[in-house]
Parts: sequence; C-alpha cells; structure tokens
Amino acid sequence: MKKRDIPNILLVNPWIYDFAAYDFWAKPLGLLTLGSILRDHGFQVTYIDCLDRFHPEAPQTDPYARYGRGPYHKTRIQKPGGCEDVDRNFSRYGIREEWFRQDLLAAPIPDIVLVTSLMTYWYPGVQNTIRMIKEIFSDTPVILGGIYATLCYDHAVRCSGADKVVTGSGEKDILRLVEGFTGFSADYKFDPDDINTYPYPAYDLQRKISYVPILTSRGCPFSCAYCASHFLNPKRMRRDPGLVMEEIRFWHEKYGVTDFVFYDDALLADAETQAVPMLEEIIRSGLNVRFHTPNAIHIRGLSKKIAQLMFKANFRTLRLGLETTAFEERNELDRKVTAEEFTRAVSHLKEAGFTKNQMGAYLLMGLPGQSVSSVEASVRTVRQSGITPVLAYYSPIPHTKLWQRAVDSSRYDLESDPIFTNNAILPCEFETFSWKTISHLKEMVARKTYIGKNDKHTEIPCL
Repeated sequence: MKKRDIPNILLVNPWIYDFAAYDFWAKPLGLLTLGSILRDHGFQVTYIDCLDRFHPEAPQTDPYARYGRGPYHKTRIQKPGGCEDVDRNFSRYGIREEWFRQDLLAAPIPDIVLVTSLMTYWYPGVQNTIRMIKEIFSDTPVILGGIYATLCYDHAVRCSGADKVVTGSGEKDILRLVEGFTGFSADYKFDPDDINTYPYPAYDLQRKISYVPILTSRGCPFSCAYCASHFLNPKRMRRDPGLVMEEIRFWHEKYGVTDFVFYDDALLADAETQAVPMLEEIIRSGLNVRFHTPNAIHIRGLSKKIAQLMFKANFRTLRLGLETTAFEERNELDRKVTAEEFTRAVSHLKEAGFTKNQMGAYLLMGLPGQSVSSVEASVRTVRQSGITPVLAYYSPIPHTKLWQRAVDSSRYDLESDPIFTNNAILPCEFETFSWKTISHLKEMVARKTYIGKNDKHTEIPCL
C-alpha cells in the first residue's frame, strides 16, 4: 500500500471543565496505548492534547519544578446549568479554543478521530472538543471512549456528539474498529489478553515528557463500594516485573524522564511475585529516577520489607488508601485495612526513612450520610500518626455499590446528569454548597502539616 493510502488517525485528549483542576500526573494512558498499537500496525497517528501545559502559545513553566506536575492554563467560563448556586468559579482547563482550532487546521486530515474521556462530570469539555473537531473535519467520524463513555454510555450516546461511543478497554477491538471505518486491515502483532505483549504508550507524541505513568497490572482484587475499578477493568492482568523495569529504563535513557507514576489499582497485591522483584530490579539498576503513587497503595501490603525497598528505590510521594479511620463502620465501604494494619504500616514507613511530607493518607469526605465529626476524627488520627491527612472529596460513580445511596442522599438528581456528580460541589449533601465545612476541615488538616492545596484523589484515566 502506498504511503498516502495509509489511514491517518487523530487522537484527542479533551479539555477539563470543572471548578478546580491541576496536573497531578494525569495522562490519557489508554488513548496513548491505542495510539502506540495503531502506529505499530502501520497507521499514521497524530495527537492533540487540549490539556497541553507546554503548548507553544501558553506561558511556559519549568516542567520539572514539582516532579513534573504543574498547573493547567485556564479560562473562566459560565457555570453549567443547575450549579448556579455553587459559590465557586468554573473554568475550562487547558489550551485556548483558538489554539486548538489552529492545531486542528495544522494536522493532517484524519480518516478517524479518537477522543478519550476521563471524569464523568467533565463531559462538557468532551462535548466542546467534539463540536470543534466536527467544525474542521465535518466528514470525519469521531469515536469516543474512556471512563465517561463507559460509565455513562447512554448519556454519552445522547449528548457527546460522537458518531460512535465505545466502552471498556479498547486494545482488543481497536484494529477491527478502525478497519470498519477505513477498510485498512492489519493482523494483530500482540495478544490483547496478555498485557505483557502491549507496546509502550506513545508518550513520545507529547511535546514534552515531564513524567511517565506506569502500569504493572490492571484490575483490582478488592471490591470497594465507592470504586468502579471492577466495572472498568473486570479482568485482572499483571505485567512481568522485568518488563516493567525495561520500560522505566527505556523512557529514562531515551527521553531523560526522571519521574515515574504508578497508576495501578493494586500495586502491592501479590507483592512477593510482583512488587518485590520489580523494586529489587529498580534498586539494582542504579537509575537516577523518582517514583510516585497518586492512585494510592493498599496499606495491608506495606510490610517492613516493602517499605524498605520502596525507600531504597527512591519513592518520593506515597499516598495510602486509608479513606476513613472509623474502622468499626468501614465494612460498608471496603475491607482493605484495620486500625492495627494502618499503625503498623506507618511505623514501617517511618523506620524505612520516609518523612511526613512524603507520606499522605487519603480520607474520603462527602460520603452519603457522613458526618463532619467523623471526618474530623479521621484527620486527628492521621495527624497523630505523624503523616499527612489528604482530603479526598467523594464523587458518586454509576455501577458502584454506593451509587444508589448517593442518589438517595443528594440534593441533585444525579441520575439525570453526570454534571451533578462533581466532587467539588459535595453532591451528597442535602444543603446548598458552602465553603464553611470545607474551609474548616482544610484548616484542621493544615494546622501542623502542609499539603498542596490542589492535592486531591481522583479517578485515574484510561481511554
């Protein structure tokens, strides 16, 4: 086939429309994995990131100032309908609309456009992204996938503007899907059922690689009431620890990447056969790199041995999935940790050498029926343990065990519109949004220890 006959696939990571957003190591891992697969199978692939912090038109910042993280460019916009009573500004986070239009006009005319979606309540950004794509490429089919598309499929079909909405992980179906639109056929060079055969995500399509997200596994052995991991990734898959080390070495040696971020839902599950050999490989490599765990690690797996290995491997940011210290009541949420296990894990981390500024414990706030005093008690317990409490605002997620309770307790009609599941507006409170409670708890958290004001626990994106 001639070069000009090879289909061009445009990948687009859409804007965030929200009351607050910050780049805490968030990349469209699934979309860039599909881009890598398509490229490996003969397609031309172009990528436009509406969240690009390093766009040439945007004010430039040091990409390594905060372990590769940083603020998005933002533009204040009108609040979505139904949220007028929320006393917060609403913004489009990412590049300006005119920059996106210029990027689209400069791109090769695509045969298909693949758009991903992250938080369910970010769908207005998806809508506007697709609208502008269709203004430029009116005859090109736009396919939407990702978290919003999977969790809110019917809403995405009705409201996104996409020509086709797909659900779940796309690796198994992407080649046949694209063939159906382009007629370009390619035989699989990898096994969709074996994550060890996947190519590395196409991070090189970005303008700058300030950090690299890493997956050592997919899926989670737990079934927490507030989490949709089982729905999004029903099959548990694990990578060979040696192959994980090879990927870390690749990005470090070829692209100079220093910061690596683990996206796993269960990084320390089956640790003796998974995490331990991987950590030992990292230590033996002697690479000058750093590691971070914003998706939280399970406290039960933090043995003395693991804590020591993580410290030697140069983990700089540890987030523990504590959620609450009301241990006698937590069976309704999860069965991940007991009070004794939390105390023991913190002790192991301190003995290994971690400081309180490196260690943070996520505490869920805004759960259905949750009292402020319960959150206060959790904050006090975590502070007394000598690590940093990190408030994680609860977002109701369809297809989770807690969803119906959230629907019943909310002042909004959550089932009518995903916009009302935004954790920034505390949707499971009957009273109108007020800064009073949030400010009180933030002051309590910050009284003796400092945390970044935007540090919040969120869904980790896939396609």
